[in-house]
Amino acid sequence: MAGTEHTHDDHGHRHHHSHGHGPDGRWSAMRHRAAHLLRPHSHESAAKVDRALESSAQGMRALWISLAVLGATAAAQAVVVVLSGSVALLGDTVHNAADALTAVPLGVAFVLGRRAATRRFTYGYGRAEDLAGIVIVLTIAASAAFAAWSAVDRLLNPREVSHLPAVAAAAVIGFAGNEWVARYRIRTGRRIGSAALVADGLHARTDGFTSLAVLLGAGGAAVGWRLADPVVGLAITAAILLVLRDAAREVFHRVMDAVDPALMDAAEQSLRGVRGVRAVGELRLRWIGHHLRAEVAVVVDGRLTVFEAHRVAVDAEHALLHALPRLTAALVHADPAPRPGTADPHAALAHHAA
Repeated sequence: MAGTEHTHDDHGHRHHHSHGHGPDGRWSAMRHRAAHLLRPHSHESAAKVDRALESSAQGMRALWISLAVLGATAAAQAVVVVLSGSVALLGDTVHNAADALTAVPLGVAFVLGRRAATRRFTYGYGRAEDLAGIVIVLTIAASAAFAAWSAVDRLLNPREVSHLPAVAAAAVIGFAGNEWVARYRIRTGRRIGSAALVADGLHARTDGFTSLAVLLGAGGAAVGWRLADPVVGLAITAAILLVLRDAAREVFHRVMDAVDPALMDAAEQSLRGVRGVRAVGELRLRWIGHHLRAEVAVVVDGRLTVFEAHRVAVDAEHALLHALPRLTAALVHADPAPRPGTADPHAALAHHAA
């Protein structure tokens, strides 16, 4: 039956369809619909490109600003590590440096995401963000392993920590820098729909808490507890593992095409409100980078003409594209409701295939 696909910006109030009531208007509308049936809309309008570039530009800006902040934070902490020999601060510094460097794979992903789809990569290059998310998860795991190794080595080979005031100051600087970066990355990632950037923000937030743990370790060392520094180093490892779990789950969901059930509810509700839609059949949503794509089958009156069924499909697309802000493309298929006394055409086809 009728099927059609639009992009989000095809419906950005740029329609100039002629729906006049005179003979010329009706003929123009019929020509438009016939052309649309033979060649579904994919206008690739300037507004669509601009919005895609804008979201990528926001992600790139968040990456480079956070890279500068975390790089400066890690550099300041590294100086104190050399002076003090604090293994807890060393673990925090390495974690901050690793967090800063995750801007590189994400930056590459955002640049790739701007490339147009090809005959080989028909959905574009948005999945590069998911690959970047995997790299980030592996980076978090590596920093956890290094922090654990350093802490265990210091437990087996205790050493006094010097320059405790400087260690405490570096810890405070680490917390402030990481928390600022975490809020910035998470806010930007959620605004543009980037799971990888949100995961990177969670990574930075954990770094901030590990910096506070370094502060506690400095306090323990100040009162004479020699094992305070390596014990805090182990606590930092545990904190890194917790954020590793959250980040891995976030990236795993995205790689497996998981979506928030609330998005499905919103899509179904918008479709049921479309005039001419009798029921909503199969509905699928998936993320391509930080943009959503939808595929849905709606049931319409079997007595409708092809043009009328197509009009219902177009209205359903409008409803979807306006109900889901991150949705950039929707493919809607209109299935006829079986007439009384006739079999469901899909059931008949399935029986024939069997």
